[in-house]
Amino acid sequence: MNAELLLVLAMLLLCMGCFAANKPRTDVVALVVLAVFPLTGLLTVQQTLAGFSDPAVILIAALFVVGDGLVRTGIVYRLGDWLVRVSGNSEIRLLILLMLSVAALGSIMSSTGVVAIFIPVVLSICARLNIAPGRLMMPLAFAALISGMQTLVATPPNMVVQSELQRQGMDGFHFFSFTPIGLVVLLMGVGYMLLARRWLNPQLEAGQSGAPRLKLSDLARNYRLKERELRLKVLPGSPLLEQQLNELALRKEFGINVVAIERQQRFRTLLLNATGNTLVQAGDILLVDLADPSMELLPSCQHLGLEPQPLSHSYFSFHAHELGLAEVAFPPESSLPGKTIQQLAFRSQYKLNVVGLRRKGEALLGVLVDEVLQPADKLLVAGNWKDIHQLQQQSRDFLVLSLPAEVDEVTPAARKAPHALFCLALMVLLMVSGVVPNVIAALLTCLLMGALRCIDLNSAYKAIHWPSLILIVGMLPFALALQQTGGIDLAVGSLLYLVGERGDYALLAALFVLTAVTGSFVSNTATAVLMAPVAVSLANSLGASPYPFAMMVAVAASAAFMTPVSSPINTLVLQPGKYRFFDFVRIGTPFTVLVLVVSVLLVPLLFPLYPA
Repeated sequence: MNAELLLVLAMLLLCMGCFAANKPRTDVVALVVLAVFPLTGLLTVQQTLAGFSDPAVILIAALFVVGDGLVRTGIVYRLGDWLVRVSGNSEIRLLILLMLSVAALGSIMSSTGVVAIFIPVVLSICARLNIAPGRLMMPLAFAALISGMQTLVATPPNMVVQSELQRQGMDGFHFFSFTPIGLVVLLMGVGYMLLARRWLNPQLEAGQSGAPRLKLSDLARNYRLKERELRLKVLPGSPLLEQQLNELALRKEFGINVVAIERQQRFRTLLLNATGNTLVQAGDILLVDLADPSMELLPSCQHLGLEPQPLSHSYFSFHAHELGLAEVAFPPESSLPGKTIQQLAFRSQYKLNVVGLRRKGEALLGVLVDEVLQPADKLLVAGNWKDIHQLQQQSRDFLVLSLPAEVDEVTPAARKAPHALFCLALMVLLMVSGVVPNVIAALLTCLLMGALRCIDLNSAYKAIHWPSLILIVGMLPFALALQQTGGIDLAVGSLLYLVGERGDYALLAALFVLTAVTGSFVSNTATAVLMAPVAVSLANSLGASPYPFAMMVAVAASAAFMTPVSSPINTLVLQPGKYRFFDFVRIGTPFTVLVLVVSVLLVPLLFPLYPA
């Protein structure tokens, strides 16, 4: 072992210690590495910074943008809404659908982003079903990690391994090369979690510290909206057909305030804002707010040609990505107190509906259009989030109080969802067919999403998780430095010495264990950067195909189930699930062993060790 190799190993161990302690940040450590390598003379500046031009790095950045396009167009949130609707009150059905949905979505976009999106969805479902979040948060994390085993672009470690194969002059994997293994592990993971969930924080916590941010459900409760929400279908022959809402006077004559309209168009449901000039069509579902929950509605429905529809939960919660609520107060200089709600003309001027009035802390019921407003009154308005934001600018007469937490989930390009799906399908088609390199397919998809206004330029730059890219770029020089100083040969020689006599399957298992254990304390991406060259060199020394060895590294890098610091995905669910470090050890370690067994059995079948 020469002095240069000792220096590289010392730097590597120091980096691993920093990663395990999470001090300083991983991207800061990577930047330090980029600065130190040229100073030591181990690598040139060009060799050290070559990672910035690596196709895998560009591909990962592009996939962050594509994933954000799916978020901005509401496709991800619609999947969450479907999950709520289909799972009902069954925890088993919910767990199965949750894991399958997260694994499917994570196979085409950032799995970390998928977990960040689904955490509030899972928390809201747990609150409704009165179950502990800890019973679902770890299944969520496991499904996101397993999603990395589904496709080539599902996780950075796959692309790092692919890049190493191509750097060695080989073709690399295909888009769905990982899928057979990933599907088996996913089914095994669902079955495992159905058994293991009973040990996942079964006690529901009685209270929570701190003041939680106001939600739509809180506003609905404060103004007694839940007692008054209804969905009414417009039947053929209804006298309301082809008439504008402001001509119908439904609120004044029947106590029915139309908040929004669900309208079927082709293969999707549109949510229309109920403005004064909105025309009513047959088949429309009117989302209405009754003036008083005790009023008899049947005669009015028969007279108006309306049919009540099921309402399993609040339509404000179901359409939270488009339909919002905001509490409005009057500043001292406002000229509006003394006027009636009808005189405010909210619907015609601001495209918003007044759905509640609180006076002296009490929500008033009844037909309130002629109610004279007082300076201390508070109004609850409903409508499109964009119109609510515009109302915030009317500082002279209105004061929009703090917006509910769901405003963070607004989908600014919801109407572009079909375009985003088209772009996604095109990207997968290009990658599967191999017409163009994967990185070019991803870049073309980003450009097309921008041209179709699924995402704007500022959002695209914000979508890229720069710390992850810097980490990859900072760790890539280690692979080259270990190769030049003999470190790769040393690792390969050690593996052959320890388990080489026990056969190729033992070598595959040892490679998996080494990768998985390293990945338990170091980023799985950094682990893939270090282990991919070892896998290829090990195969070359045996005269075997490099593909099964490279696949073992990729799968083991995604099998980061054993500690909460092995992946950002585990770290994200740690607090919401109320987990301890040991929870991941006792649940994740047995499952990692199962993945090891499955991988050792399947990989040589799919990728022969010695092709004919």
